Amino acid sequence: MSSMLTHAIRNLPASSAWAARVFARSLSCSSQLQAAAVQPKSKKTLAKSGVKNIVVVEGVRIPFLQSGTSYADLMPHDLARAALQGLLNRTSVPRDVVDYIVYGTVIQEVKTSNVAREAALGAGFSDKTPAHTVTMACISSNQAMTTGVGMIAAGQCDVVVAGGVELMSDVPIRHSRKMRKTMLTLNRAKTLGQKLSLISKIRPDYFAPELPAVAEFSTSETMGHSADRLAAAFAVSRLEQDEYALRSHTLAKKAQDGGLLLDVVPFKVPGKKTVTKDNGIRPSSMEQMGKLKPAFVKPFGTVTAANSSFLTDGASAILLMSEEKALAMGYKPKAYLRDFVYVSQDPKDQLLLGPTYATPKVLEKAGLTMADIDVFEFHEAFAGQILANLKAMDSDWFAQNYMGRKSKVGAPPLEKFNTWGGSLSLGHPFGATGCRLVITAAHRLKKEGGQYGLVAACAAGGQVVMLCGSVPS
Repeated sequence: MSSMLTHAIRNLPASSAWAARVFARSLSCSSQLQAAAVQPKSKKTLAKSGVKNIVVVEGVRIPFLQSGTSYADLMPHDLARAALQGLLNRTSVPRDVVDYIVYGTVIQEVKTSNVAREAALGAGFSDKTPAHTVTMACISSNQAMTTGVGMIAAGQCDVVVAGGVELMSDVPIRHSRKMRKTMLTLNRAKTLGQKLSLISKIRPDYFAPELPAVAEFSTSETMGHSADRLAAAFAVSRLEQDEYALRSHTLAKKAQDGGLLLDVVPFKVPGKKTVTKDNGIRPSSMEQMGKLKPAFVKPFGTVTAANSSFLTDGASAILLMSEEKALAMGYKPKAYLRDFVYVSQDPKDQLLLGPTYATPKVLEKAGLTMADIDVFEFHEAFAGQILANLKAMDSDWFAQNYMGRKSKVGAPPLEKFNTWGGSLSLGHPFGATGCRLVITAAHRLKKEGGQYGLVAACAAGGQVVMLCGSVPS
């Protein structure tokens, strides 16, 4: 692990102060890592008395693609159906064993508002299998998973499929409110005279469409504006953000070439070629990235297209079971889902700081510390958001003045952090990202021999941290 990060950092510009700091930090941790290898961790159980162990049996996703590419002519339920079929093909789980299906999405297609139901029917599930859709911005599939966890823990279900989907290639664009009101009134008009009277009132400005915006209703700001302000508040420079984005793409490319992205399943797009891999992984150069202009706060902002996640199409699905049920069916679980915490902050100044607040809460619930966590998977909406959270987590002042804590929680060591890339490089189909984070943590725990993984994602209106545990060999 240390050698992989070292290689990635050495590929960054030699003049980079940030890269030098990260490299020095990875070296300073090497003795601790060697000591950990010599002295195995005690196998602390996080099982809860009277509560079923809940496991991840398998998780898949169709390739995440930049919007406007191979998925552009499809609908969201087409992508979700493909993810469900990929999960069925990989696990051979009988459809009639699944008790419930929950999907997350953000920008809903009005024709299929309950996309979970439509995707499930399309994938061949019985019309007797209940399904519903949840929405909680970028953590929508996290909400889908924790809904499934709650159902299993409560004894309502033994087998739940959770997932998420987003199709940014075709988002709903509405008529203006004036035009909508006129059209609805026109539909109720009974005489030709009434209809002509209504039509005569239509003005040119009625035809101006309402374009969707990924913005907070309460603040009218996009997440990009929030990320830019957050980066400024924590003194995260443009250089640091570009360097981190380059790290994400570099590590994602290495993971893709090395066959580590095991959750990706091929998808034969109707009328087109089979898609087999993510298409947004594009390691660039600091020089090229430095040429881009600010995307949100102009002209002096630091968030650009290069250090932000891109508009993405994709879908994911994950199979959750009680451990008892999984073993009875002959499955070898990939990981336990041990605990989770949701938090919410001020939507203007702390919209994207959820991981900082939620991480200590879930660790304290479990009786663990940051040192116990072997794998960190944090959602990378923006490089500035990630780096601001790392600085906040490593600040005693922030902990004491904003979190009511005596001392900082501490930042995750980068040699354990998003080492197979993240949303900046792999893509961020809003509703589908959470499942990717969890199954990646599970795969990394298995490959690296770790015991605990921490998944964190931030979103408008709420943030979540989920604690995963490795399954004994």
